[in-house]
Amino acid sequence: MNVFYSLVSFFATGGLFMYPILLVFAIGLAIAVERYVTLTLITNKNESVWNRVQPALMEGDFDKAREMTSRDKSQISQLLAMGLARQGAVRRREDIEIAMEETMMEIIPQLEKRTPYVALASSIATLLGLLGTIMGLIQAFTAVANANPAEKADLLSASISVAMNTTAFGLMVAIPLLITNTILTAKTGEIVDSLEMASVKALNVISSRAKRQAEAA
Repeated sequence: MNVFYSLVSFFATGGLFMYPILLVFAIGLAIAVERYVTLTLITNKNESVWNRVQPALMEGDFDKAREMTSRDKSQISQLLAMGLARQGAVRRREDIEIAMEETMMEIIPQLEKRTPYVALASSIATLLGLLGTIMGLIQAFTAVANANPAEKADLLSASISVAMNTTAFGLMVAIPLLITNTILTAKTGEIVDSLEMASVKALNVISSRAKRQAEAA
């Protein structure tokens, strides 16, 4: 209970800048949670789809793979569906690869959207904390300018201590948000890597099948 009262006292003595910092933290946290949940769901969905589609690709049953991906809206289905659609129309590996790369260029922004705002919230929290401290110091020096000389030192030290609360709170908000942004960025990178790996494997299977068909003909 003493910890709770200490936190309340710390926040209350920080001044008005504590409230915008708290607001920034709430917004950054909301975005971070939404992005983490979304990316986790995307990862699980992509893995599930790939585990079902890969056997059909390895068997050369492209019609079955095409049907499975056309019924699904996941990112990996969009990617594979584009490649499989071109597989039925062209035989050149380059054409299929270009089509899949175009789809990747559409998917990546979907994965990265809103994540940069978490890092932005971290930077804003830090700057608001510094600004709050500077404003607090200005008020502190103004307050002691006409104070009793005997009380100036004590009054100034107390005022500076209060002013530093905003910097401390800004850093307390900024550091977790910055770490969270790094985690989200890494998670996005893992999804992109898995999609690229799936596209390469699918492309190799399609190319090998086309080459064998050409040799047989």
